[in-house]
Amino acid sequence: MSDAADDTGRADRATGGSSDAPATDGQANSPATVYLVGSGPGDPELLTVKARRLIEEADVVLHDKLPGPEIIESIPPAKREDVGKRAGGERTSQEYTNERLVELARDGQTVVRLKGGDPFVFGRGGEEAERLAAAGVPFEVVPGVTSPIAAPGVAGIPVTHRDHASSVSFVTGHEDPDKAESAVDWEALAATGGTIVVLMGVGKLPEYTAALREAGMDPETPVALVERGTWQDTRVATGTLDSIVAVRDSAEIEPPAVTVIGEVAATRGDVLEVLRGRGDASATADRTDDTAGAGGADDEATSAGEADDEPDRGGEGS
Repeated sequence: MSDAADDTGRADRATGGSSDAPATDGQANSPATVYLVGSGPGDPELLTVKARRLIEEADVVLHDKLPGPEIIESIPPAKREDVGKRAGGERTSQEYTNERLVELARDGQTVVRLKGGDPFVFGRGGEEAERLAAAGVPFEVVPGVTSPIAAPGVAGIPVTHRDHASSVSFVTGHEDPDKAESAVDWEALAATGGTIVVLMGVGKLPEYTAALREAGMDPETPVALVERGTWQDTRVATGTLDSIVAVRDSAEIEPPAVTVIGEVAATRGDVLEVLRGRGDASATADRTDDTAGAGGADDEATSAGEADDEPDRGGEGS
């Protein structure tokens, strides 16, 4: 269902229903291919050559907001369908997206499922691949530049560093609310001594920073929040495990953002002047907590992100 198509299926999105009669797995005609494509962290120049070609060749592109406005606006409106969060907070269910992929492919339409970052990093690409396989729909995974590495990188923060961190852990800050208990072992993460990168973790920041402190992590451990990494309005806020919640509130950091916890977060200070000299967006939109409190330097950017931390449908909901 592209933007130019009939809107009769929109009311069914919350429950995963479809306006069309459900397809059966034994349909005779061979379905078209679905491409699960990573768009990278949002900078159009970080979109892979293959991803760009497939987007141009596709009949339909299913996307949400995470690929970023520049990439989304480069796709002809007639062939793009938004399956992310809509006005008024309405969300497209994952079940609807799964069935829509099958439906379009069985209709003979080549589909790109465009996801922020990499489709298999907290992007529900695995769930979609399983549904396509069960329905007998051919699919291909097209990796993308992943935001938990790219976003800190453009902000001058390496996730590994020979002097500071020999390991890195990627963690979701917003698990499936239907889980009986969290699958994230913050005590084990605190004991690694390496970098922890949290995606979709702006809203839950107080909970997991407290969990890490309770697990014995030093309250003075450096922390950085990178909002909209690689986008034109990238912002960065830095503090410590003890102060970062107050820094977040003072700087008004909002999703999509990644949280970097560990000694590597402090290395940004060593390269910041060079980034500023290049006119880097992340360097000219910086809030730094130099006193381990809620204060800081001038906040030179006031752009707002999405309204909440619910993991979206299209990739790394950073």
